[in-house]
Amino acid sequence: MLPWGKYTAGLMRAAAVAAADLIMPPLCLACHRPLAAHSAICARCWAEIDFIRAPLCDCLGIPLPFDIGGPMISAAAAADPPDYDRARAVARFDGVMRELVHDLKFRDRHDGRRLFGQWLVDAGGELLADADIVVPVPLTRTRLAGRRFNQSAILAQEVAQLSRRRYEPLALLRRRRTRPQVGLSRAQRRDNVAGAFAIADGKRQELASAKVVLVDDVITTGATARACARVLKRAGAARVDVLALALVTDAAFLSP
Repeated sequence: MLPWGKYTAGLMRAAAVAAADLIMPPLCLACHRPLAAHSAICARCWAEIDFIRAPLCDCLGIPLPFDIGGPMISAAAAADPPDYDRARAVARFDGVMRELVHDLKFRDRHDGRRLFGQWLVDAGGELLADADIVVPVPLTRTRLAGRRFNQSAILAQEVAQLSRRRYEPLALLRRRRTRPQVGLSRAQRRDNVAGAFAIADGKRQELASAKVVLVDDVITTGATARACARVLKRAGAARVDVLALALVTDAAFLSP
């Protein structure tokens, strides 16, 4: 039986939450309409998110049309193997998920960070199971100063906390400014990020033989993830897996 003090405090907290909801009801993260219950996303928007489930390519994490049993490699991965080991994403980058990512990245809406972190941990369970370090895809200092935050770092921090893995936000640096990747072709994206990343001073020893999970908001062609993985492996990382909130599955971007 609960002591009366704790019981009363619990009732008061519940009453305070109910009163706050009457004055300012919680809003859906996607459509921004009032929610009928305590959840982050309304049922309608949730149903429109195309969560990625098996069967999928063991390497690129892209959905596959059928399951033949055991690990499966897509034609795209076989034709152009990435520098990273495995990639996983929560959902396809379209519709509601695109809006959620854009809200996080461009509209300074970070109230969904804990939910996104849990989604990432669920999607990347096999990557995180024996991972040592969680590292975000970095921004340049100039872009970080202009935006005031790194959306990949926000996601990576949540992943590290929820999975109880070491968070290394400064292990990887973006040493030169690159053009925004939006609108670039697959080849242009790869050229754009070539040589853009480096290991921070004093971090090589921590990366030696480490199993790294690299976190980003969106995987489009994988050019950024490949460039980061290449640098991390040259520094001695034993494995580099990639975990993202969304994945572009357009055939134009998946073709080598």
